Amino acid sequence: MKNQNTVNVFIGYDSKEVAAYHVLAQSLIKHSSLPLAITPIALDNVASIFTRERNSLQSTEFSFSRFLAPYLSNYEGWSMFMDCDMIARRDIAELWALRDDQYSVMVCKHDYQPKEDVKFLGQVQTKYEKKNWSSVMLFNNERCTALTPEYVSTKSGLELHQFKWLGGDDLIGGLPLKWNHLVGVYDYDPDAAIVHYTEGGPYFTDYADCDYADEWNALLKETTFVAQK
Repeated sequence: MKNQNTVNVFIGYDSKEVAAYHVLAQSLIKHSSLPLAITPIALDNVASIFTRERNSLQSTEFSFSRFLAPYLSNYEGWSMFMDCDMIARRDIAELWALRDDQYSVMVCKHDYQPKEDVKFLGQVQTKYEKKNWSSVMLFNNERCTALTPEYVSTKSGLELHQFKWLGGDDLIGGLPLKWNHLVGVYDYDPDAAIVHYTEGGPYFTDYADCDYADEWNALLKETTFVAQK
């Protein structure tokens, strides 16, 4: 494994979930024992290279632009991608230490199919093989050169999210599921390292009382703290 002491984190940014982005960033900063380079992937910031029109089945603005992370890293070293609707409850350096150069990408290999047809804000809950694998990814960037801006802008959602751009599934390494704990899908786990509000976060009224909502709200207070005069 190559030495890379700064954790290079890309976070999907959605204009409807601005607070979620900042709360996740705060949770990473709060717990990390390593320096962090945190980059939002916001559509306005990548408009010159990402030309894909929004699809009606997209639940977030970063559904496809997430796969630009290797390009934005100049195909060098490792990088991490995370959906914004998450919080870190453990030191992200522990996840970073799991990088393994034999793989092109590493993910939590969930084995489930959503029961609902609709999730937050009335978005369609799409169902497909490898669902949610791409919501936390460790990219071995030099082995992900297929993910050019043109490729990411034009290929189908399934081709991207099912990792068809790799030579085979043997190039996908597995990570412990605690690093992408799906709230509302898995039972509450006090040892969950990253919790993922995949069905809807505490910032939406319908999910205000979901598991780990109190932790998200505490982080929101830290993020918006204003010192008293």
